[in-house]
Amino acid sequence: MNFSEIKALDEGYVLQTYGRNQVAIDHGCGATLYDTEGKMYIDFTSGIGVCSLGYANEAWAKAIYDQAMKVGHISNLFYTEPYAKLASRLVPAAGMAAAFFGNSGAEANEGMIKTARKYSYEKYGQGRATIITLKNSFHGRTITTLKATGQDHFHDYFFPFTEGFRYAVANDMDSLLAVAGDDVCAVMMELVQGEGGVNPLQQDYVQSVAKLCAERDWLLLVDEVQTGVGRTGTMFAYQQFGIQPDVLTFAKGIAGGLPFGGFMTSEKCRNVLRAGDHGSTFGGNPMAAAAANVVLDALTPDFLREVQEKGEYLRSGIAALNSPYVSGIRGMGLMIGVGIQGMTHKELKDRLMDKGLLCLIAGADTLRLLPPLVITREEIDKGLAVMKEVMGA
Repeated sequence: MNFSEIKALDEGYVLQTYGRNQVAIDHGCGATLYDTEGKMYIDFTSGIGVCSLGYANEAWAKAIYDQAMKVGHISNLFYTEPYAKLASRLVPAAGMAAAFFGNSGAEANEGMIKTARKYSYEKYGQGRATIITLKNSFHGRTITTLKATGQDHFHDYFFPFTEGFRYAVANDMDSLLAVAGDDVCAVMMELVQGEGGVNPLQQDYVQSVAKLCAERDWLLLVDEVQTGVGRTGTMFAYQQFGIQPDVLTFAKGIAGGLPFGGFMTSEKCRNVLRAGDHGSTFGGNPMAAAAANVVLDALTPDFLREVQEKGEYLRSGIAALNSPYVSGIRGMGLMIGVGIQGMTHKELKDRLMDKGLLCLIAGADTLRLLPPLVITREEIDKGLAVMKEVMGA
């Protein structure tokens, strides 16, 4: 099918909830994609941080095929090898104690919220269920995770929202203390605010929050849906901040392109959720877990070091453009935000796409770059060449 035919089907039969780019992607390899008309694109999006191993990865595809030919799904009423093997590798790599597997980042964050509230209820009783999150944060699109999100425009239309959240200004301990109280059970934060504009938190602030949580027996909840699984150059971003979460979530890149997510708890919270407290029909799906094991195979220390090096290379390349449209560059690893001035971030994103570079936008003025972790220097250089053509002085 060509682009016009696919678009007609979408408009005729699909709810129009997405502002889709006017391109239909057909296939790809590595960090390079091709549309239905044969045009090539360098991909700086990886499906919003999902396709960690890029496209047409043979080991990933073979693992899915092999598992599909054994059993594609059986439910959590039975044991299967892929999820058990994955947990035995992922939990130690994260420095945690136990994992729960689901399907998405929002679902993972729901589970983390439930864990925090049940921990507090069992220890302190009712009246201690409020979770502090940060302004400019994003935690998902369910009714509860929308309310957890610290951006006012997400709090419209879908009333009534789940109660029990208050918001503090990021990197401001006075702001956090001002909204604290005896009803608080946890603080929940992204260490790099992705949707909010790719804003890394300050390390001393994160450590101060962790210390306060320990003193007051609030759970420290870290949303690593976008920052985790190698994206920032370590297995999880928190490992670069000198803290230890009580609960952390993950999704996006964990299965390299299949729907998969979950959360992990420290030993402190290992036994909070018991049989019947939580569940997910597709959680730990054998095919998705098999794919996730291939992703973990790739995330060696050398590979993670290369992610950091490639991130530095890309940031340096953007800085070297001396573009009048760039107001700043920030991020960690291959999670990069470029502040834009002189035109809207959407206009720039569209101009880059026309020239063969796919990018994302975030916040009010940020070009967001989340390339596949396997992107090559050659592909980065091709992307930078497009940026130079579009954004050069």
